[in-house]
Amino acid sequence: MPLPRLYRDLAAWWPLFSHPDEYVEEAAWIREALGGALGRIPRTILELGSGGGNTASHLVPHARMTLVDASPEMLAVSRRLISGAEHIEGDMRTLRLNRSFEAVLIHDAIMYMTSERDLVAALATALAHLGGDGIAIVLPDHVAETFAPGTETGGRDAADGRGVRYLEWTQAPASGAATFVTDYAIMLRGADGAVTLVHDRHVCGLFPREAWKRAFAGAGFAPPHIVTDPWERDVFIARPR
Repeated sequence: MPLPRLYRDLAAWWPLFSHPDEYVEEAAWIREALGGALGRIPRTILELGSGGGNTASHLVPHARMTLVDASPEMLAVSRRLISGAEHIEGDMRTLRLNRSFEAVLIHDAIMYMTSERDLVAALATALAHLGGDGIAIVLPDHVAETFAPGTETGGRDAADGRGVRYLEWTQAPASGAATFVTDYAIMLRGADGAVTLVHDRHVCGLFPREAWKRAFAGAGFAPPHIVTDPWERDVFIARPR
């Protein structure tokens, strides 16, 4: 299945769709969570599914970052934001860099794993890049127990007259389904004032906590520690077994 349009032909609009300023508090919480679990602030971090680099932009002052994403268009956005980080195009299910890091971060990109098999593969990639005492932190938007359908709106304007406004509609999954759908209605205003409306559909995985635990075990991790972040989301922190 191709990547959603937001990560392909619409990627250049990403900073108006989701701005780095919105990630300051979350990145600080991630840094503290990693430091608390590891006993020190990690000096090297691999982020799988790094997207436009919004989270990483607040971590690079504290660690050497290697950023991996399946979208070359999103990596181009990230390179403009974070010129000092290493950027690599790759699939989090199959990537092997043959080196280790003190921490591996997977943010909401983990939501695009739509089967337990894919989830195990992504977590196995995280494990393959951890040193012996390394830490993995995984931050899904939802687990099955916390999922709720709903709508959100957002967007902002650029100094050159361009702008983005969007409606995000997250729909309830079918009974027993392991996926759900989020549809975006996105209005793009060009510098000339012309507005284009586009639709983008995102299919995401949805797994109960027990499935997450099975996936960590299947990937070779010790049982994960599950914490609740300030935004009421389940966060999984795990070490190699």
